[in-house]
Amino acid sequence: MSEKPDTVVLSVPTTELAEDVRALLDPTLPIEVIEWDGGQDPAPREVIDIVVPPYMKQGKALKALEHVRHRLVQGQSIGFEGVADRLPEGSVYANASSVHETATAELTLALILAAQRELPRMIRNQDKGVWDSYRAAGLADKRVLLLGFGGVSKAIADRLLPFEVDLVPVATTARREAGIDVHAIDELPQLLSTADILVIGLPGGDETRHLVDDAALSALPDGALVVNVGRGSIVDTDALVDHVSRGRIRVASDVFDPEPLPQDHPLWSLPGVIVAPHVGGNADPMRPRIARLVAAQAERIARGEQPVNVVIGG
Repeated sequence: MSEKPDTVVLSVPTTELAEDVRALLDPTLPIEVIEWDGGQDPAPREVIDIVVPPYMKQGKALKALEHVRHRLVQGQSIGFEGVADRLPEGSVYANASSVHETATAELTLALILAAQRELPRMIRNQDKGVWDSYRAAGLADKRVLLLGFGGVSKAIADRLLPFEVDLVPVATTARREAGIDVHAIDELPQLLSTADILVIGLPGGDETRHLVDDAALSALPDGALVVNVGRGSIVDTDALVDHVSRGRIRVASDVFDPEPLPQDHPLWSLPGVIVAPHVGGNADPMRPRIARLVAAQAERIARGEQPVNVVIGG
């Protein structure tokens, strides 16, 4: 008689996620789902095979893993900058690729259209009962410089192209991908001067910190729109405030440096700015998509297979 396979213990931070994952799991596989958010309470087990930290608040959980034997840490975000510094040595970490790309691209398009068609102006006029007909910049025929061409940026590209824009993606190396010519990052200084809209979809980290600095912002034409859905650290905030204060450029951003944006920060009140509070991936589709990913990871490990989306260790 063959030995009964060991049970894979999976911890998730909320009752909602636990219920969603249990409903998806193959009942023939030995997987136990428990709740633990990695916060003040000690770990309920000495061994937890897969740990899912809380969404956007995983710092305490990562630190708590020092006292828990684990095989995989499954994050709920795509970004993972700074995670390696907090993980115990030897940990394997997977990000949530496939969960947030669509929602982030959706918000990106919403921010662009809101800025280009001046929706805040419409809403303010509506509050005052003012009928103010005006001509807006619009999106068709605009050159959109897309900084980054990973999963999120590709989802953004798919949604922008039907709006008849001139899309110019920029990545580390030049290539043709998905039928689109992608430019190399060393072309960025020249390309910036031709952009009506700059969309930033890069990950954070030392390599991209302040990539969009005063020189990059100065290269943009007057009236250009900067849309950041990557990480706030990619843009030099002081330089951004300076250019917006002078009416040189406009901003519609979901991420900032620092976050949360302080209540007295000038970006809240400067004209030409739309502030979104880092909610790109936080829409209804996240719930079923993160549950599917977590359940699939648990089933892979229960079958003796390797997890997907591993970005640290492994």
